[in-house]
Amino acid sequence: MIRNTVCGVGRCVSNVWGKRMFQASGVKHNDDDLQTQRVERLEKSVNQVMILGRVGGNAEKRGSEEHPVVTFSVATHNNYRKGEDLIQQTDWHRVVVFKPYLRETVYRFLTKGQRVMVQGRIGYLERRDPENNSVVMKTATIVADEVIFFN
Repeated sequence: MIRNTVCGVGRCVSNVWGKRMFQASGVKHNDDDLQTQRVERLEKSVNQVMILGRVGGNAEKRGSEEHPVVTFSVATHNNYRKGEDLIQQTDWHRVVVFKPYLRETVYRFLTKGQRVMVQGRIGYLERRDPENNSVVMKTATIVADEVIFFN
Protein backbone atom coordinates (compact mmCIF):
# COMPACT_ATOMS: atom_id res chain seq x y z
CA MET A 1 0.00 0.00 0.00
CA ILE A 2 1.39 3.38 -1.01
CA ARG A 3 0.17 6.35 0.99
CA ASN A 4 1.67 9.85 1.10
CA THR A 5 -0.03 12.52 3.21
CA VAL A 6 0.82 16.19 3.70
CA CYS A 7 -1.18 17.92 6.44
CA GLY A 8 -1.52 21.55 7.41
CA VAL A 9 -3.97 23.22 9.77
CA GLY A 10 -7.34 21.63 9.00
CA ARG A 11 -6.25 20.39 5.55
CA CYS A 12 -4.73 17.17 4.29
CA VAL A 13 -3.59 16.16 0.83
CA SER A 14 -3.38 12.41 0.45
CA ASN A 15 -2.09 10.17 -2.31
CA VAL A 16 -3.37 6.59 -2.01
CA TRP A 17 -2.51 4.08 -4.79
CA GLY A 18 -1.99 6.92 -7.26
CA LYS A 19 -5.46 8.45 -6.67
CA ARG A 20 -5.36 11.91 -5.13
CA MET A 21 -7.89 13.11 -2.59
CA PHE A 22 -8.25 16.51 -0.90
CA GLN A 23 -9.93 16.75 2.46
CA ALA A 24 -10.86 19.97 4.22
CA SER A 25 -13.24 20.12 7.16
CA GLY A 26 -14.51 16.58 6.48
CA VAL A 27 -15.52 17.26 2.85
CA LYS A 28 -13.84 15.11 0.18
CA HIS A 29 -13.02 16.51 -3.25
CA ASN A 30 -11.75 14.84 -6.43
CA ASP A 31 -8.68 15.60 -8.61
CA ASP A 32 -10.38 18.44 -10.50
CA ASP A 33 -11.07 20.35 -7.28
CA LEU A 34 -7.51 19.77 -6.06
CA GLN A 35 -6.00 21.66 -9.00
CA THR A 36 -7.85 24.84 -8.03
CA GLN A 37 -7.08 24.61 -4.30
CA ARG A 38 -4.37 26.85 -2.90
CA VAL A 39 -1.65 25.09 -0.90
CA GLU A 40 -0.77 27.07 2.20
CA ARG A 41 1.98 24.85 3.49
CA LEU A 42 4.62 22.78 1.67
CA GLU A 43 6.77 20.09 3.15
CA LYS A 44 10.34 20.93 4.11
CA SER A 45 13.30 19.16 2.54
CA VAL A 46 17.00 19.24 3.39
CA ASN A 47 19.93 19.06 0.98
CA GLN A 48 23.02 19.37 3.14
CA VAL A 49 26.49 17.82 3.08
CA MET A 50 29.65 18.16 5.16
CA ILE A 51 32.97 16.52 4.24
CA LEU A 52 36.40 16.59 5.85
CA GLY A 53 39.34 15.50 3.75
CA ARG A 54 42.41 16.47 1.76
CA VAL A 55 42.49 18.66 -1.36
CA GLY A 56 43.38 16.71 -4.51
CA GLY A 57 44.86 19.62 -6.49
CA ASN A 58 45.11 23.39 -6.57
CA ALA A 59 41.83 25.22 -7.11
CA GLU A 60 40.97 26.16 -10.71
CA LYS A 61 39.02 29.16 -11.98
CA ARG A 62 36.45 28.35 -14.64
CA GLY A 63 33.54 30.05 -16.30
CA SER A 64 33.46 33.57 -17.71
CA GLU A 65 34.36 36.96 -16.25
CA GLU A 66 30.66 37.58 -15.59
CA HIS A 67 30.01 34.16 -14.01
CA PRO A 68 33.26 32.80 -12.55
CA VAL A 69 33.40 29.59 -10.55
CA VAL A 70 36.23 27.94 -8.62
CA THR A 71 36.48 24.14 -8.60
CA PHE A 72 38.61 21.71 -6.65
CA SER A 73 38.46 18.10 -5.51
CA VAL A 74 38.52 16.62 -2.02
CA ALA A 75 39.50 13.06 -1.09
CA THR A 76 37.83 11.32 1.84
CA HIS A 77 38.53 7.79 2.94
CA ASN A 78 36.93 4.95 4.82
CA ASN A 79 38.96 2.32 6.67
CA TYR A 80 37.70 -1.22 7.11
CA ARG A 81 39.05 -4.65 7.87
CA LYS A 82 38.79 -7.54 5.40
CA GLY A 83 40.08 -10.67 7.10
CA GLU A 84 43.47 -9.75 8.53
CA ASP A 85 44.03 -6.83 6.13
CA LEU A 86 43.23 -3.19 6.89
CA ILE A 87 41.87 -1.58 3.72
CA GLN A 88 41.47 2.13 2.99
CA GLN A 89 38.87 3.09 0.37
CA THR A 90 39.19 6.61 -1.07
CA ASP A 91 36.27 8.62 -2.47
CA TRP A 92 36.75 11.76 -4.57
CA HIS A 93 34.32 14.68 -4.39
CA ARG A 94 34.07 17.57 -6.84
CA VAL A 95 33.47 20.93 -5.11
CA VAL A 96 32.38 24.18 -6.77
CA VAL A 97 32.35 27.64 -5.17
CA PHE A 98 30.08 30.39 -6.50
CA LYS A 99 30.06 32.89 -3.59
CA PRO A 100 32.36 35.79 -4.54
CA TYR A 101 34.16 36.30 -1.21
CA LEU A 102 34.62 32.56 -0.67
CA ARG A 103 35.58 31.93 -4.29
CA GLU A 104 38.53 34.35 -4.18
CA THR A 105 39.78 33.06 -0.81
CA VAL A 106 39.67 29.45 -1.95
CA TYR A 107 41.43 30.28 -5.22
CA ARG A 108 44.26 32.19 -3.49
CA PHE A 109 44.93 30.05 -0.41
CA LEU A 110 43.85 26.45 -1.04
CA THR A 111 46.71 24.11 -1.95
CA LYS A 112 47.08 20.48 -2.87
CA GLY A 113 47.21 18.12 0.12
CA GLN A 114 45.75 20.67 2.53
CA ARG A 115 43.17 19.43 5.02
CA VAL A 116 39.81 21.11 4.48
CA MET A 117 36.19 20.91 5.64
CA VAL A 118 33.45 21.79 3.15
CA GLN A 119 29.82 22.49 4.03
CA GLY A 120 27.24 22.91 1.31
CA ARG A 121 24.62 21.11 -0.74
CA ILE A 122 24.62 18.50 -3.47
CA GLY A 123 23.95 19.70 -7.01
CA TYR A 124 23.73 17.64 -10.20
CA LEU A 125 25.20 18.44 -13.60
CA GLU A 126 24.18 16.85 -16.88
CA ARG A 127 26.60 16.45 -19.73
CA ARG A 128 24.92 16.14 -23.11
CA ASP A 129 26.06 14.75 -26.43
CA PRO A 130 26.11 17.73 -28.84
CA GLU A 131 25.10 15.60 -31.85
CA ASN A 132 21.80 14.16 -30.61
CA ASN A 133 21.30 16.21 -27.39
CA SER A 134 20.93 13.10 -25.23
CA VAL A 135 22.20 12.94 -21.65
CA VAL A 136 25.60 11.24 -21.60
CA MET A 137 26.46 11.47 -17.92
CA LYS A 138 25.06 12.91 -14.69
CA THR A 139 27.57 13.93 -12.02
CA ALA A 140 27.06 14.99 -8.42
CA THR A 141 28.84 18.12 -7.26
CA ILE A 142 29.10 19.76 -3.86
CA VAL A 143 28.14 23.45 -4.04
CA ALA A 144 30.13 24.98 -1.17
CA ASP A 145 28.61 27.42 1.31
CA GLU A 146 31.55 27.28 3.74
CA VAL A 147 35.16 26.12 3.32
CA ILE A 148 37.31 25.81 6.45
CA PHE A 149 41.07 25.46 6.09
CA PHE A 150 43.23 23.35 8.47
CA ASN A 151 47.03 23.36 8.81
